[in-house]
Amino acid sequence: MRFAELAGKRVAVWGYGREGRATLAALRRRLPGQRVSLICSEAEAEQARAFHQDALDYVTGEPYAGLLWSFDIVVKSPGVSVYLPAIVEAKAAGVCFTSSTALWFGENPLASVAGVTGTKGKSTTSALIAHLLRSLGKRVALAGNIGMPLLELLDTQALVDCWVVELSSFQTAEVARLDVGLINNVYEEHLDWHGTRERYVADKLALARHSACLVVNGLQQELLARTLAHPRRRAFGTVAGWHVQDGWIAHGHELLLPLAELPLRGEHNGLNLCAALSAVDALGFDAHAALPAARSFVPLPHRLQTLGERGGLVWVNDSISTTPQASIEALRSFDGRAVSILVGGFDRGVDWSDFHQHVQRHPPQAVICLGSNGLRIFQLLDSAPRAFALEQRASLADATALARELTPVGGVVLLSPGAPSFDQFRDYADRGRAFTQLAGFDPQSIAAIEGLGIC
Repeated sequence: MRFAELAGKRVAVWGYGREGRATLAALRRRLPGQRVSLICSEAEAEQARAFHQDALDYVTGEPYAGLLWSFDIVVKSPGVSVYLPAIVEAKAAGVCFTSSTALWFGENPLASVAGVTGTKGKSTTSALIAHLLRSLGKRVALAGNIGMPLLELLDTQALVDCWVVELSSFQTAEVARLDVGLINNVYEEHLDWHGTRERYVADKLALARHSACLVVNGLQQELLARTLAHPRRRAFGTVAGWHVQDGWIAHGHELLLPLAELPLRGEHNGLNLCAALSAVDALGFDAHAALPAARSFVPLPHRLQTLGERGGLVWVNDSISTTPQASIEALRSFDGRAVSILVGGFDRGVDWSDFHQHVQRHPPQAVICLGSNGLRIFQLLDSAPRAFALEQRASLADATALARELTPVGGVVLLSPGAPSFDQFRDYADRGRAFTQLAGFDPQSIAAIEGLGIC
């Protein structure tokens, strides 16, 4: 859909987060005389009134189908589930729902785009692709779910060789044609939005049907099986392509770069680099020539971010971890160290059995459960004999203080919650900053993501 199709229609923007604000700004530029309604909370409406004055109508009640019927087109923010009964009923009544992602693609049909999704690692992989391409002298835009809505770059005059766009499972069905689509992995996540695991996986895999070339994780059999019919599919993680072997980044049987020389911690991040290299190849560029630039990559904040040492302990902020699998990978990256891990947060109902099995086989120093699903995790871990300390605390502050007591000198205090932050914090970055301060570091020292936008 293009902005011109909204002209003269009854249009609503649903949500006043960063995506919603970018949509409103783009509407103001493209359709300056258009009257628009904003569906949001009362608090958000107060914020919006300060910037938009009389340009908007406000809907601050809970949207229901009958209310949505009063619009021709609703531009929905990613966090609003397409499976809400009100949306399902409104669609059946003829209301059109679109998004800022769909509008950007509608305005840029000829752009060269690499779209990246996955349950975990998609931000790091997206940033790696952009970094590697820039090392080859390409002008690259890095945007999307990683922290810069595409519509913020809608009217750029810069010439861009490639757009690298991170896509959440909320956005994968909203893209148009991609030169390369990359699916890093698929685990159980966002069940509150998608409803079921099957629907979550299907929504992730929607990326495949929009991709001229598809790059997938060859270590995930389900992913391989469900993308088998794609005519131009290539895999990473196996010996036939880019993979991790004996502590090296390898291609085929050639060992090319030791993982120890990367600024990224853990074998899973080595696999993220393999995914990025595969995407560079799929785009038609020389991944072998780009590989040395991986040494200069700046890791993203809140992703296994070593804050430093305080009180004889190493403090690590992995607040971006919102699945139990991410917490497992975080623990694996500290094998052989005494680690106290803080887990728990907003409860999306996901299964923690794999995490339970991992800490049984590879006991950390301590597991401290917190947040709204903390009791559920605690009860699961407490259901069998264990070789690690297990505690529960309500707040991050109490959990951090306890971790300081339980962790021996030289050990690691690791925030890797395996759950979203919405029960106690605005988002994962807010949670990460709070942990940073509790650990004794300056939260302002946590850098923004390097390389966002066009450069």
